[in-house]
Amino acid sequence: MSTVTPIVDGAGPRKVNLRRPDIMQAVQAKVVAHYRSNLVEHIRLNGGVLSASGLTVKLAKEFGFCYGVERAIDLAYAARQLFPDPIRIFLLGEIIHNPEVNDQIRGLGIVSVAPKPTDAELAELRLTAEDVVIIPAFGTEVSTRRRIEAYGCQTVDTTCGDVMTVWKRVRQYSRDGVTSIIHGKAKHEETKATTSQATAYGTGHYLVVFDLSETDYVCEYILRGGNKEEFLHRFRGAYSPGFDPDLHLVAVGVANQTTMLRGETEEVQRRFRAAMLARYGADKIGDHFRVFDTICGATQDRQDALQKLLREPMDLLIVVGGYNSSNTSHLAEMGEKVLPTYFIKNAAKMESPTLIRHWDQHIAQELETAHWFPLDRPLNVGITAGASCPNNLIEDTIKRLFEFRGLKVSEVLGN
Repeated sequence: MSTVTPIVDGAGPRKVNLRRPDIMQAVQAKVVAHYRSNLVEHIRLNGGVLSASGLTVKLAKEFGFCYGVERAIDLAYAARQLFPDPIRIFLLGEIIHNPEVNDQIRGLGIVSVAPKPTDAELAELRLTAEDVVIIPAFGTEVSTRRRIEAYGCQTVDTTCGDVMTVWKRVRQYSRDGVTSIIHGKAKHEETKATTSQATAYGTGHYLVVFDLSETDYVCEYILRGGNKEEFLHRFRGAYSPGFDPDLHLVAVGVANQTTMLRGETEEVQRRFRAAMLARYGADKIGDHFRVFDTICGATQDRQDALQKLLREPMDLLIVVGGYNSSNTSHLAEMGEKVLPTYFIKNAAKMESPTLIRHWDQHIAQELETAHWFPLDRPLNVGITAGASCPNNLIEDTIKRLFEFRGLKVSEVLGN
C-alpha cells in the first residue's frame, strides 16, 4: 500500500463552522421542501390515527428523523450552501442509511466516496486545501480521519453526539487497560468507527459481539477457557490486532452500537457481569467489569413507541426505511415477532393490494408477498419508520394505502 503524501504539506485539519444564521435559514427552507410532510404532522396532531373506508392507519408515537440525523443532513446542505460550485465536496460513504436522502445529497453535487478510501483512492481524488470532506453521522475510523486531515482540506463533521459519547467510554476503557466489548455489527460503519477508538491511542483492545449466542460463547470462555484458535476463527474480523482471549478478557467494559435493541444490550451487559462475578467474586468485580449506558435515546424512544403500538389491535405493520439501516431493521424485528410485518424502503414497493416487495433481513434479500392487503374487510395498519427515514416517505406510504381503498387522502381529510 502506498504512503499518503499530503498535497498541502503540514496544513493540518481545517474544520468548518456552518451554523451561521444566514446559512441555516437557507438550508432549512430546502430541507423542509425535500423532507417535510404536512399530512404526517396533521395525523400526529390528531392522535396518530387516520380512518376512512374501512382502513385505519395508526402511526407510532415516535418515528422518523432523530436530532442526530437532522443535524447531519442540515450540515451537508449547509456545506453546499457555503461552498457552491466549483468547490468540490466529498462525502465518506453515505450521510445516513436512507437511499432517498442520499440521492438528494448527491443531487446537490456532493460526491460520495468509499467510507474508508485507500491511499490510492485518496491520491486519485487529488485533494487540495480548497476541497471539503464531510464525515457522516456514523463517524469514521480514526485512521481515515487522520489521512483526510493530512491533506489539509476542510472537514465538516456530522458525527452524532450519541456516537461520540460511546467513543469517549471506549477511549477510557483503552486508557485503563480494559478490553471494550462492543454489542453491535462488526461491519457497520458506526461500529468500525467505535472500534478504531479503542486502538487509536495506545494498546487498547476490542471484541464485537453481535447477539446473545456470541455473548454466551465469550462468557463461557471467560469462565472455563477453551480452544483459542476456534475462538479467533469464530470472531474473525471482529477483534483488535493482537487480541488474545486468554489475556484480554480478564477486564472488560461493555459499550454498544447506538442503534441496537436496548433490551438485548442490557442482557449482554448482565451476562458479562455475571461471568465476571462467577470468575472473580463480588469483591473484585470493579477490577474486571465496567459498563455505562450508551444506548441512543432516539433509538430507544422509537423502540418504546413501537412496543406500545404493537399492543393495539392491528392486522399488519409497515416499517419504512433504508434496508441497511440498523435501527430500522430492529423495528422490523420487533414487529415480525407479533404480526405480519413488511419492511419497505418506499411506497413504490407496495405495488398493489396483491403484491408487495419487502426486505427480509435474515436472508438479506427482497421478497414478494401476494395478497398482503385484503380489500374485503376492515383493516388496521400500523406504520413506523427508522430514525433515518424522512416524513415525506411516510406520507407516500399512507397515501398509497388509501389509494388501494379507492380514496385520495385529500378526500379523507375533507379538503
